[in-house]
Order: sequence, then structure tokens, then C-alpha cells
Amino acid sequence: MTQETNGFLKLGLSQDIVNAVIQKGFTEPTPIQAATIPLLLSNTIDMVGQAQTGTGKTAAFGLPLLDLLKEGEKKVQALILVPTRELALQVATELISYKGDKKLFITTVYGGQSIQTQIRDLKKGVDIVVGTPGRIMDHMERGTLRIDHISHLILDEADEMLNMGFVEDIETILAQTPEQKRVLLFSATMPPRILGIAKNYMGAYEMVKVTPQTLTTHLTEQVYYQVAARDKREALCRIIDFSNDFYGLVFCQTKVETDEIAHYLIEKGYPAESIHGDISQSQREKTLARFKKRTVRILVATDVAARGIDVKDLTHVVNYSLPQEAEVYVHRIGRTGRAGKAGMAISLVSPSEMRKFALVKKIAKTDIKLATLPSGKQVISKKIEKLKHDLFQLIGDGETASFLPLAEELLGGLDAEELVAALLRIHYPNEFSESRYQSITEQKSRDFKKFDDESGEKKSRKSNKNGIKLFVALGKSDNMNPRRLVDMLEQETRVPQRKIDDVRILDNYSFITVSPSDARIIIEHYRRKSKKGKRQLIEVAKE
Repeated sequence: MTQETNGFLKLGLSQDIVNAVIQKGFTEPTPIQAATIPLLLSNTIDMVGQAQTGTGKTAAFGLPLLDLLKEGEKKVQALILVPTRELALQVATELISYKGDKKLFITTVYGGQSIQTQIRDLKKGVDIVVGTPGRIMDHMERGTLRIDHISHLILDEADEMLNMGFVEDIETILAQTPEQKRVLLFSATMPPRILGIAKNYMGAYEMVKVTPQTLTTHLTEQVYYQVAARDKREALCRIIDFSNDFYGLVFCQTKVETDEIAHYLIEKGYPAESIHGDISQSQREKTLARFKKRTVRILVATDVAARGIDVKDLTHVVNYSLPQEAEVYVHRIGRTGRAGKAGMAISLVSPSEMRKFALVKKIAKTDIKLATLPSGKQVISKKIEKLKHDLFQLIGDGETASFLPLAEELLGGLDAEELVAALLRIHYPNEFSESRYQSITEQKSRDFKKFDDESGEKKSRKSNKNGIKLFVALGKSDNMNPRRLVDMLEQETRVPQRKIDDVRILDNYSFITVSPSDARIIIEHYRRKSKKGKRQLIEVAKE
């Protein structure tokens, strides 16, 4: 499609911004973009937008914002509040990719990153700040971030910030912004508290609503497996190996996780690659070309990076991590079961994700069946069946005749079974060995009922009298909650969530209680990380 016929140009965007959009491969705006962009460019009215994640909300407010802001102001012109550090990075990365040659400087501020680095970036002079409420307030209190001259304030995924308890922080931030500003609020749902923010802190506003996609294709079979976070990698390998000709997407929540899972699969010999926001456009195009040719059969991706991928014959979509928004699940699995072909959507659900998964099932309005992971023995049996099938097909197509003379020569003086065994040893040294598959701890139903249905917080049990209280240098300002903390500890230290008690999350730090032996495991793990130049994250709490 030429620049002249590109749908974005018709919305009133400048040619420079449209050129950047074209370079990213987008030609037609999504419904939320088509409704929002002309509105934001044509007047200065506030706006409330309702649309699910994955519908192009960032471009909906980002493209007109980049067009409207002036170069060379040397002060913060726009503040974008988001619920998580991952989303802050995704939004900032998208905005940078859309701004083209326009000299606007964009930075992120969030917990878990060096605040000194953030202060240095802010002192250089930035136009757009994307950040989480806690860290934004931290910088405001330090005087390293001034928002009293901003022209635009954007609240992205406002309902998620409500769920995470950030509403009071948002109201504090809003109170320190200038009266003459434009407020844009985006949310997948509109609970009363969100509408209350609109009423109290916004002037006359325009409501833009896009009907959410809530139906899933009947051609997609949907199942989920209950697995501990530490066993997800092993579960993924079994799923791939148990499937006939697996060709699909594996969705992760963060760029780091995406790279880690892709590298793990590659080391295991799987034809996998990763794709996320830090990958250059040229590398993205090469990776997608290999995926479409099936040279790469497993693409590990974040939601943002997977946008624009149009492959109609995927056999599987795997939710290695559940999405932040339940509606994104529908968007993810819609990539399989297309063009009249059956597909399978698989979710790996850890105990701490069960509350989120319950919401996914409600939004998807479909039956997602609980399944049992195949054992290593079952996977080996399936592989042998597939090998037999492939061999019979090769023999039947008549293409093996040219290899018969070599086969006769090799058989000279050798036993046929020993020859086949030797060939298998050469080409499949570990493929048919059960030792290839690690054990997976059986998950009891009680392990999936440890989190309160409303808050997602771990229900407390009576602490072990000999338990050790540990101090954790992460708190609410780092977007941490009990569910996230125990999930992180289990993934990084392999200490089961059921053995972590009395989780208390405060503003800048947290406390947990574990047994003396588990305390040694956790402290030693983070002590090794701190020796590699990272800060000491966990230590014994001083009473």
C-alpha cells in the first residue's frame, strides 16, 4: 500500500508520523485508532476511551500526541501513567518507534530500576515520561520530576491500576498537575471508581467505546494445565514433543522472560526464536520470514511484538504466562483455528495465576478444559509412533529406491537391527530416553486455592515457630503484591510457594517468613546475584 492510500494519513496525521507507521508495517487503523486519532487532533477536549488491550490503544493516543507536542521545549510536556514496569517499557518503545525524525525525548521511570539512572535521564530534559505511579511520586517528592507544566496526562489501563491499589496515588499526582491540561483515560472496563476519576479530575470529555471481542473460534480447542511456576519450562517441552508437527506462538509477559524461554528451547534443540520490543525492525522481519517458512517452528513473543503477525496455519498458541488483561487471551488464541483448520490453545497456570485465570474463563465465555500433562513415557511413545509413521510414508512414496544400493552395502556383514540401532544412536542420541524429561511435581488442588478470590493475596497460615523472617527490598512502589512476590521467589529460588508464609507488602519493602533451610537457599541465591554487581535484594530481617 502506498503512502497516499495508507489509512492513517486519512486520519489527519502528519506525513512524518505516517511514514514511521508504514515502516512498522501497519496500513489500516484499528477501530479505537480510527475513532480516537481524529478526535485528539481536531480539538482539545478530554477523552475517555474504552477498549481491550491488544486493540492498538498505545498508537491511538501516541500518534496524535507525538504530532501535537513541540520540539525543543526542554521540559516534560506529557506524563503517561501505567500499572506495570513492563507496560511502561512497551509504551515507551512504541512511542520511540513512531516518532520518526521528530526530536522528542522519551524516558521511563519505574520501580526496580536504578533511581540515579532515572534522575540523570530526567536532568537531560525529556518531553514524555512513561512511568508507574509509585516511582512517579518518588521523583516528584525528590524534586527530580516536575509536572506542573504538562499539557497532556494519559492514564493507560486505568482499571488495572485500580485493581493494583494505585487510585490514591493517581489522585495525588493529578492534584499536582496544571489545571490547563488535557486528560486522556483508557480502560478496558469502566468501574464506578474509574468514572469517579473522570468526573472529579476531567472537564467535559468525549467518550469513545469500542465493543470488546469476547468470542473465541469453535475451531480452537482450549485446555489448561495446572503447574508450579518452576515446572513451566518442562511442561512446555512435553507439550511441544507430544504434539504432531508443533507450529505455534508461545506468549510470555516480559522481554526478559521471552529471551530466557527461547534460549532454553534452543539449547534443548528446538527450532525456536524470540521476538519482542527490543528487537530491531530488520531482525524482526528476518525472524518472521524464517517463521513463515517454518525454518523456525516456535516463536516466543510478547503481546506487543506479536501484533501484525498474520500466519493462518498455526497449530498451537501457548500462554506460558497469562496476560495482564483477560481480554488479551481472546486476542492471543484467535491466531490459531483459522482458515477452517483446527488449532489448540494451551495455558500453563501456576497457583498464583488462578484468580486471573478465572477472569479469563469468564471473559472468553467458553469451556477451557483442565488437562493432565503427558508423562515422559507417554511422550516417548508418541515420538516413536511419529517416527514409524514418517518412515512408512518415506517407504511408500518410492523416493527411497535410490538409497537401496547404499543400504545393501551397509548391510554387508551387519545385523539389520544393529544397523538401525546405530543410525538411531547417531541421529537421535537422547530423543527416546525418558531421562530427557525432568520430573514435574504433582499439583494438589489445595495449592491452587491459597490466594484470596478478591485481592489475590496469599491467605496466611500459622507461621512455623522456628521460621525466619526475611526482609525484601521490594514493595508497593515497585508494583509488588503478595502474589507477585511469592511467584518471583518460586521462579528464581525454586522454594515452593506453599512454604512462604506471612507475606507483608509495605510501600518500599516487604517481609516474608520461611523455614531456616529455605531462608538459607533464598539468601544464598540473592547473595550470588549481588556478587555479580546487583544489589542485595533479600536479607534476614532485624527485629
